Amino acid sequence: MNDILRLSNITRTYKSEGESLTVLNGANVSLTRGEIVALVAPSGSGKSTLLHLAGLLEKPDGGAVIINGTDAGTQDDTQRTAIRLNTIGIVYQFHHLLPEFTALENISIPQMVAGKPEREANKRSLELLTKLGLAARAGHLPGKLSGGEQQRVAIARALANKPSLLLADEPTGNLDVATADIVFSELIRIVRDENVAALIATHNPDLARRMDRKITLRDGKLFSS
Repeated sequence: MNDILRLSNITRTYKSEGESLTVLNGANVSLTRGEIVALVAPSGSGKSTLLHLAGLLEKPDGGAVIINGTDAGTQDDTQRTAIRLNTIGIVYQFHHLLPEFTALENISIPQMVAGKPEREANKRSLELLTKLGLAARAGHLPGKLSGGEQQRVAIARALANKPSLLLADEPTGNLDVATADIVFSELIRIVRDENVAALIATHNPDLARRMDRKITLRDGKLFSS
């Protein structure tokens, strides 16, 4: 089975005021379609950096980021942006919805940016909202939605362009325990329904156990656990 994501011998060092901090030092991981992997590590260990590199938001100092067989390191910025738009969905800890647009519009906008006609984009958006139990909230602005509803809209937006890879950075971190459990259950269900490869960073061991496997980041390297 072909890998959707393969990080090969990734290194990343940040330099500030003459000092260097190596965050990733030969990190390796692969994900296949339909696989949900938990990324568990303490704050400051490099989880967000790893996700940024996998999402082509940053470039590594060394190693290869391979998405659907394409080495992103050989691509120019325009090509990397196209890969990110069409192949990768990202969910952050905070929803980052556009406050002046409805739930449906927030999901349709990235599809229209990718070239899909508005009518088709809205159809896909409503389909995702329905899967997440939010069809009745499609016309509501983010400010009229609960925290859990906002995050489910953010999940739908990340999946709007039918990506092969979903990256999530503490997607339930801002929610209370009960709401986080509901939203996470919805996330897992829709990711499996859409047959997406998912890498999900979480501090919650209970959530990690519900995924297919767990990896940890230690001393800049990734280990199965």
